[in-house]
Amino acid sequence: MMCLSAGLVWAMMPGLARGQTAPQKKVKDQGEYDLYNSAVTATDPSKKLQYLNQWTEKYPDTDFKEERLQLYDQVNQPAKVVELGEKLLASDSKSLVALTLVAGNVQKLPSPTADQMAAAQKAAQTLLDNLDSLKPAGTADAAWDQVRPKLEGLAKGTLVWIVDKPGEDALQKKDYAAAEQAFTKALQQYPDNGQFAYKLGSTLVSERDANKFPQALYEIARAVAMDPAKGGLPEPTRKQVETYLNKIYTSYHGADDAGLQQLKQLALGSPLPPPDFKIKTAADILAENQQAFQEKNPQLFLWMNIKKELTGPNGAQYFEMSMKGAGVPKLKGTLVEATPACRSKELKVAISDDMHPEVTLKLDMALTGKPKTGKEIQWEGVPSAFTAEPFLVTMDTEKAKVEGLELESCAAGTGRRGSRSGIPKK
Repeated sequence: MMCLSAGLVWAMMPGLARGQTAPQKKVKDQGEYDLYNSAVTATDPSKKLQYLNQWTEKYPDTDFKEERLQLYDQVNQPAKVVELGEKLLASDSKSLVALTLVAGNVQKLPSPTADQMAAAQKAAQTLLDNLDSLKPAGTADAAWDQVRPKLEGLAKGTLVWIVDKPGEDALQKKDYAAAEQAFTKALQQYPDNGQFAYKLGSTLVSERDANKFPQALYEIARAVAMDPAKGGLPEPTRKQVETYLNKIYTSYHGADDAGLQQLKQLALGSPLPPPDFKIKTAADILAENQQAFQEKNPQLFLWMNIKKELTGPNGAQYFEMSMKGAGVPKLKGTLVEATPACRSKELKVAISDDMHPEVTLKLDMALTGKPKTGKEIQWEGVPSAFTAEPFLVTMDTEKAKVEGLELESCAAGTGRRGSRSGIPKK
């Protein structure tokens, strides 16, 4: 934010002739002249301040209030500038020097009081509202055209700084709740200020409240998406914040470039999100995907949970305590191998894929033919054994409880009733 140095207004207006538009200024006596002259000519700041204080104490009412104000600005006495500037404005509300220096010096105060802030806000707003009428008579248009944008920038910068300061003060104390309120108010007052959007978003992150994190992402996305030429974050700050946004968005929601772009576009529409605004967490999305998967593939979902337990550090204990001898709901898989190949009594089934057997079905009686492998079957069984390496669960089941088997006739010479000799019948 911009602060004008002492005498800048006059230094940039070489055409200004103050004596032409105001009564001739006079010192009250030789004593005032000596103090005034000493304050003006002293080169040592401490000496200049000493003469200034003596002059102010002995001659509080002087024709040279504006000059004295500028001298206090020169020796970096912001509190004195605001104090005397406010008094000057009480008698001359359109003093360009007082308006400028009061508005600019408040930002130099380490801990401005409420009264000092109010005085600076009033001065800045008056300056902003009356810029053209404040042009001193006799000032060349070219000189005013140079000064006017700087005065406008000073006034706007001061007003924004005043709105920003409560939030910054709260952040210094790590009072994030107060900072959130302050920056929300600031953003409502200055909706096109990308700094306020970012500060509100980062404050919400600091609160570590999961319910507020979607709004935090929204505000930071708004700060990133805003045009730097229209109040958005300046480069390269915007790029740094965008990198930060990508990181926390991915951490919260998961990688989703399209979703992040949609968030930026949404955030451009309003300084604050709609009341029902939400962003799904990565856990929410995982749970939804799991729910959808479970609904579409209930048997595979069941098996995946069983396998997860069996492959865990306590897999053997889980099998003995929770599975062995207990009926398992109907499962589905791909028949990979049958033993023997014809009139089989054991079936090896792959569930997680179509190739690697994970379950051995022991049938209560042999099949009547040769089962086709690569086909999907369903069954109900009772687990009886488990090995972790290679991973395999053995289940006892009845032939009648195995569905989907496709049987072929056994080839001649296979199975129990093959030829008893190698001599063909006549």
